[in-house]
Amino acid sequence: MTPTPHRALAVAAVAVAVALTAPAAPRASAQPAACAANGFCEDFESQTGTTPAGRWTTAVANCSGTGTATVDTTMAHGGTKSVRITGKAGYCNHAFAGTSLSGLPSGGDLYTRFWVRHTTALPAQHVTFAALRDTNDNGKDLRMGGQNKALQWNRESDDATLPAQSPAGVALSTPLPVNTWTCLEFRLDRTAGRLDTWVNGGLVTGLVVDGTPTQDVDQQWLNRGGWRPAPADLRLGWESYGEGDDTLWYDDVAVGTSRIGC
Repeated sequence: MTPTPHRALAVAAVAVAVALTAPAAPRASAQPAACAANGFCEDFESQTGTTPAGRWTTAVANCSGTGTATVDTTMAHGGTKSVRITGKAGYCNHAFAGTSLSGLPSGGDLYTRFWVRHTTALPAQHVTFAALRDTNDNGKDLRMGGQNKALQWNRESDDATLPAQSPAGVALSTPLPVNTWTCLEFRLDRTAGRLDTWVNGGLVTGLVVDGTPTQDVDQQWLNRGGWRPAPADLRLGWESYGEGDDTLWYDDVAVGTSRIGC
């Protein structure tokens, strides 16, 4: 299929797209998490122990190792607490703090916003720092993370990536800044199979599935027709499939059916 004019222009002018999609500076002051009536928010201030509790669990699939998820009082985006992930290389060293998405309306748009801070640049090899179990994809994960030192989405069931891991595709994404709080947002249109991703409020050209296959962006993703995600949970943490230790903090998480913003 022929890309839309907007998308074709973005892919042709990679240098311009990179400049336009580079993350803006985060806001200097912490903003309270937005709570939608049909969603939830979490600032972790009500946590009373060192293990995430309440709606949050720390179970990991298949195996466990040296990665940890703890409530931390040394770093926070707003207030005095966050969730700290001590992430280690190797799959079995994964660590996540997760929560169910049951009770949210099904179908249509699902928006998620969280603030993240980490200490080590994304590696060349594949890593995940957010995952959603997709009940419409045999329970496999829809994974947000990095590869080739830039942000990417990955579909566990067929290993499709967004953007394509070509030089042109990677250039349409962006790194995840280190040692600063970054606002990540995404929209899943669960009815139409669309996906948008924002970094510090700016839409990232390479992290968009708009339904029209575009080379180096979502052509590979759309090769398997009929993708209609139905996420059952949200997990924030670290999973490495090769190299890559990192320490990450998550704070001010918000989920709802309309855009929340930074």
